[in-house]
Amino acid sequence: MPERLNLSKRCAVFMDLGLLKYSTALDLQIQTLQSKINKSVKEDRIFFVEHPSVFTLGKRGGEENLVVSRDFLTAKNVDFVQTDRGGNITYHGPGQAVMYPIVDLEKNKIGVKDFVHGLEEIMKRTAMDYNIDADRNLKNHGIWVKNSKIGSVGISIKRGISFHGFAMNINPDLKPFSWINPCGLTDISMTSLEKEIRKSSTNNYDLSMERIKNTFIKYFSSIFSYSIIKTNAN
Repeated sequence: MPERLNLSKRCAVFMDLGLLKYSTALDLQIQTLQSKINKSVKEDRIFFVEHPSVFTLGKRGGEENLVVSRDFLTAKNVDFVQTDRGGNITYHGPGQAVMYPIVDLEKNKIGVKDFVHGLEEIMKRTAMDYNIDADRNLKNHGIWVKNSKIGSVGISIKRGISFHGFAMNINPDLKPFSWINPCGLTDISMTSLEKEIRKSSTNNYDLSMERIKNTFIKYFSSIFSYSIIKTNAN
């Protein structure tokens, strides 16, 4: 039976997609978006996923911020995908927690700026749960630990409905970020929850995706006043 969390007028169905190729997850988002537009699906949808290694470009492009060749990426078995989300080039890979909320912002009277702020807040509060002091930075949307970025936001809006979302580095291999200027910025580094926790010499922590998933659900529900229905992807 699906599990319902938090009672409110807003409702979203949550699915954990596991490790899924970026293009497949994007197709699922587009299908869900169309179903929302044609009213065959009423509830909002939230997808939680990890991706095999992939670089994605945003509306502003970003291939000029790739500092290795396409042949190099092919040899490393890393995909390269153009998208219509906001932002510049970024990397996704195992160990990074990604959430894609397909939300009718217009119907739920949520402003775009408020929505982006709320997605950032989910990551900020998640970091706080591990005693990591992370916050916003005027350089770029997302969440930062000093001059190191730990989480990114990039959404797109169609007919008042959001898709794409945010990604937070939990314990990924950070090396691929050195193959780009992340988000088009040249004077920053990328970090992760695991890296920041190790700096504090704290050994007792749970960075399982199960815990991160449930933390994201909890904060999405409280920040946006949603009732969440957890169900299986299949």
